[in-house]
Amino acid sequence: MIEQIEQAILTAIPDAQVQVSGGGGHFTIEVTSSVFEGKNIVQKQRIVYKAIWDLMKGDNAPLHAVDKLTCNIPSKDQ
Repeated sequence: MIEQIEQAILTAIPDAQVQVSGGGGHFTIEVTSSVFEGKNIVQKQRIVYKAIWDLMKGDNAPLHAVDKLTCNIPSKDQ
């Protein structure tokens, strides 16, 4: 499931660095991408949720909850 979440995010945000942890339907997701630049926290999170929405649909969805979602902009030093 972790790989499916990572792949869904990378499909929507190709330049992203993605870290996913968790299991049992509950996951922590950290995404770093330049696509977040100039966006507020809600706009950033909407981009990620849109990418993983198909994994969250339905009563038997494999991704039940995102316990923590962090959206970062790459530092200029990297």
